[in-house]
Amino acid sequence: MRQIDSVKVVFRWMTIVLVIGLLYGIAVDKATAQYKMEMTVAKDGSGDYRSIQAAVDASKSFPYERITIHIKNGVYREKVKVHAWNPKLTFVGESKDKTIITYDDYFDKIDRGRNSTFFTYTLLVQGNGFQAKNLTVQNTAGPVGQAVALHVEADRAVFENCRFLGNQDTIYLAGEGFRQYFKNSYIEGTTDFIFGQATVVFENSTIHSTSNSYITAASTPKNQPFGFVFMDCKLTADSDVSEVYLGRPWRKYAQTVFINSWLGNHIIPAGWDNWGDPKNEQTVLYAEYENQGPGYKPDQRVEWAQQLSKEEAQIYSLENIFRGWNPL
Repeated sequence: MRQIDSVKVVFRWMTIVLVIGLLYGIAVDKATAQYKMEMTVAKDGSGDYRSIQAAVDASKSFPYERITIHIKNGVYREKVKVHAWNPKLTFVGESKDKTIITYDDYFDKIDRGRNSTFFTYTLLVQGNGFQAKNLTVQNTAGPVGQAVALHVEADRAVFENCRFLGNQDTIYLAGEGFRQYFKNSYIEGTTDFIFGQATVVFENSTIHSTSNSYITAASTPKNQPFGFVFMDCKLTADSDVSEVYLGRPWRKYAQTVFINSWLGNHIIPAGWDNWGDPKNEQTVLYAEYENQGPGYKPDQRVEWAQQLSKEEAQIYSLENIFRGWNPL
């Protein structure tokens, strides 16, 4: 009898555990179903929210499924922050030229000491897996020093068919080992307007200089195998711009590579600058492969830059660069 009673007790407990498990599963399913996976932002009040930040703030933290925020045409004057607890978030603009996120902070206006640059962003992305399509992000402060439009501190971030407009320091791409991808986009600026330490691929994009200065300022960490890689891009400039460097090293292990890209005649023959320190020439990796256009003068590049062989260029595939992550 005692053995039978013991079996009954065990059976009861198993039943209780099973019921609790089922109830928990139902609760999780309901919780998942309760958050919005699609939202719309419209300045005229026809959407769910009038501001982009309001939609971001209403998004579920750490969602199981991707949340998409559709943004209607309009000029949204706001500083937008996608927090680390907002992964898997997508911004989809109604149109690249008419869906505009804009602000005008700059270094001296922020006035927070030597690191003021990093507070000047118009759009700050810290949520992993972020995606943006069909919109413009701009900083309209003008030629007044460092003024960031896009600031990314996220892994697996994708920007497609977007415009990024600014002057000095237009886009800051941060995060040691973080992977970011730009496709079919337009990036405009003056000095060091693409800078940071992340691993970033720019594909089929236009890089436009509006003054004689430097395009890139990579700060690639020493043991990171890839820095900035430009594939099938087009480098253009304003008509009065004639002396632009491909890049200079913000940190001494900077890596920047241009592959199968078209370079306008604003690119100076030397191509690269050592940022006033000859020691950087021993540690940077600045390279090109089968570029075209009047600005491609491989025989006149600085002697410490490289022209990749076919075998070396094959290393620069999306699969290798992004360690298996497929941004497409």
